Formats: sequence, structure tokens, C-alpha cells
Amino acid sequence: MRRAVAWSSLLRVLFVIYCVEAGLFLVIAPWREFWSLLVSRSALSQAHLGSLLMLPWVRGAVSGFGLIHLIWGIHDLERILLGRRAGNQEASVQERDRAG
Repeated sequence: MRRAVAWSSLLRVLFVIYCVEAGLFLVIAPWREFWSLLVSRSALSQAHLGSLLMLPWVRGAVSGFGLIHLIWGIHDLERILLGRRAGNQEASVQERDRAG
């Protein structure tokens, strides 16, 4: 049982890390110079989809998707921290009940 809890906690932390990293990348990348280089050198430019990825509203949509990732990651991080705090408070209450 304890091992399952540890794996669950590890996966939650890894998910938060993924969300924050992916979110930051997706928010910043479409507006940097390497986005144009990436699009022009990819197979998408051959299929004429590269010009679509250069449109400001598409870049904004990608950044919005990144913002959703950031918010989700921060929300889950908050849940982890509040859950840990609540768990610590419950443990201290149980210890006091045993001692009293």
C-alpha cells in the first residue's frame, strides 16, 4: 500500500513538471525566431502548412494551449502541497490523540 502511494505521488510530481515545462515552451516558442526556422525546415513547409503556423492567431492559439498547461500544472502543484499540509495536520492530530 505504501509503495502505491509513493508511485502515485511521484507520478503527480512528474506530471506537474511536464505541465510547467510544456506550458512555458508553448507560451514562449511561437514568438521566438527559432519557431520560424523550425517551421521552414520541417515537413510542414512542404505541405504548405508552414505558412499556417506562422499566422499570428495560430501562434496565439499555441500560446493559449501552453497557458492551459501552466495553469493545470500550478493547480496540481497546489493540490499536492495542500494535500501534504492536510496530511501533516491529520498526523499531528492523531499523535495528540494517542498521547492524550
